[in-house]
Amino acid sequence: MPKPPPRKLEVLRTEQITPNMLRVTLGGADLAGFPEGREGGYIKLLFPEASVSTPERPVMRTYSIRAFDAAQGTLSVDFALHGDAGGVATEWAQGAQPGDQIMIAGPGSIRMADPEADWHLLAADMTGIPALMCNLDRLPESASGYVVVEITSEADKQPLSLPAGMVVQWIVNPTPDQTKGRLVEAIKALPWREGRVSVWTACEFDSMRALRSYYRTDRGVDRDQIYLSSYWRAGRTEDQHKIDKQADSKAAA
Repeated sequence: MPKPPPRKLEVLRTEQITPNMLRVTLGGADLAGFPEGREGGYIKLLFPEASVSTPERPVMRTYSIRAFDAAQGTLSVDFALHGDAGGVATEWAQGAQPGDQIMIAGPGSIRMADPEADWHLLAADMTGIPALMCNLDRLPESASGYVVVEITSEADKQPLSLPAGMVVQWIVNPTPDQTKGRLVEAIKALPWREGRVSVWTACEFDSMRALRSYYRTDRGVDRDQIYLSSYWRAGRTEDQHKIDKQADSKAAA
């Protein structure tokens, strides 16, 4: 099936969710026909005027869909402002004003946590919080397990809608691009439960690799019960990170 053409949207409003999380809400006639139920999946933001873009290859940055309201014609994207290698995207978001235009491509898909699992382990750093929260929105009320979230400051805590059986742990790391591994340490310190687990984790590249070894080797979790993705890599741009991910995927196959 051919990919749909990019859509031209405009900024409707911006909202500072926390000191290091900014929400940009988009709208416009091109949202007509945008598929529902893709919250947590990704879109590509296109920046044809970025300094390193070309007419044939605009700079693209990947972000999760936090919310979509077909009736209101709105699409919301949350931008983590600290430690983000996107650069051009966060700069755009921080300067965005109502009426500004942006091209988007997508949406892409994402694998959500298994609602039928005996227990759940959901974890993310700031870049993965929007998709993590979409996962939490879909958990059944009977779900139990852990939610581990690395944030830049205490003020970056957001209200989470959690089933009674889910326990949340916040980890404050003011320098995620320099001090890696805190999310990994916190996850390894959790008591491992009996039964079939559903693991969902979005974080920095090196943390992802450490957790892949822990989930698969140390804990013996089946591949089909794991969603594990790196959303960024410290010291690398998104384009460089994409190359790193491709090389790592081949090596791990």
